[in-house]
Amino acid sequence: MSTSKGKDVGEGSSSSSSSLVIVDDNNQQQQQQQQLAPVSRYESQKRRDWYTFGQYLRNQRPPLAISQCNSSHVLDFLRYLDQFGKTKVHLNGCGFFGQPEPPGPCTCPLRQAWGSLDALIGRLRAAYEENGGSSETNPFASGAIRIYLREIRDSQSKARGIPYKKKKKKNPTKTNTNEAA
Repeated sequence: MSTSKGKDVGEGSSSSSSSLVIVDDNNQQQQQQQQLAPVSRYESQKRRDWYTFGQYLRNQRPPLAISQCNSSHVLDFLRYLDQFGKTKVHLNGCGFFGQPEPPGPCTCPLRQAWGSLDALIGRLRAAYEENGGSSETNPFASGAIRIYLREIRDSQSKARGIPYKKKKKKNPTKTNTNEAA
């Protein structure tokens, strides 16, 4: 009987040590899954945008380093992207100027939509700082970029006949009078 007690104790100790190994394996698996977990759509797009902007700078003659980049380079990049746009922006002389849903086709150019450019600048602004750039020297955060985006928004709004309305923020401090009663 004493051997069986010793065996039980021995089995108990070996099973507890093996359970520790299993816990350790689970931790390693969790860490590996976290490392292999897919990045968010935003992070993936931000990486792609950063790479695209870097390619644009490398293709300049002479090639530019990101440290040499300023707001005029960013504006040139945004203008360059217009050739890949999918948003019809009617010209001032077009018969469909100001019509949100024109009845027929026209020869007006396709451009990048304001919302796409605004989101792109936001991602590039964040990527710049994540890649070692300082917020004080961030070319994506300059006033010239904000002015350009505002002009694009206003001109596209007029050309397409779709007024831009800023979304109102919900005020969380207001309480409903029905809830208070």
